[in-house]
Amino acid sequence: MSQGPAVFDAQILPISAEVSAEMVGRSWRDDPRCPRLHELALLRLDHHGLDGAVHRGELIVAAAVADEVVAAFARLFAAGFPIARMSRIDLFDADDGRSMAANNCSAFCFRVAPSGKLSQHSFGTAIDINPVQNPMIIGERIYPDDGAAFLDRADVRPGMIVRPGPVVDAFAAIGWGWGGDWTRLKDFHHFSRSGE
Repeated sequence: MSQGPAVFDAQILPISAEVSAEMVGRSWRDDPRCPRLHELALLRLDHHGLDGAVHRGELIVAAAVADEVVAAFARLFAAGFPIARMSRIDLFDADDGRSMAANNCSAFCFRVAPSGKLSQHSFGTAIDINPVQNPMIIGERIYPDDGAAFLDRADVRPGMIVRPGPVVDAFAAIGWGWGGDWTRLKDFHHFSRSGE
């Protein structure tokens, strides 16, 4: 049985001076393509953990999508879906590989691919949930490495995202797409407003 509050609680906050100081040079870059800090919002969200307890986590998202993201996480909380960890990616120096390896749920992070294309995370309109239980698979490569234990998607264990299931349903309800539906590669932990 979960401990803590019986009902979901969330806060939508502007980016404070303290939080911005942690973001600048990490998840936030002084690049004209990067959202301005006032265009982002800090979410503090209750979530069930893999340990059965209720935890308080933090995500940075585009302020324009903050309400819908909170609505999706409220549905996940009501369903009792467990999230391993929810810390701002700045704790990992905005290193996506380190964040995934820590099984961290994250959102905004300004990232430019070698092709020059921006990740949807760069706009604060993408969220990764439980990367270990829901790895990204590109050819023979698995990200993060520990995700190899969860390649059998029919063997559903706590924290896994499957269709049908509460996580896909919660994000579909706000119009977001799932990387598990992609054909070129599979990114089972990824949801985005654009579907990319």
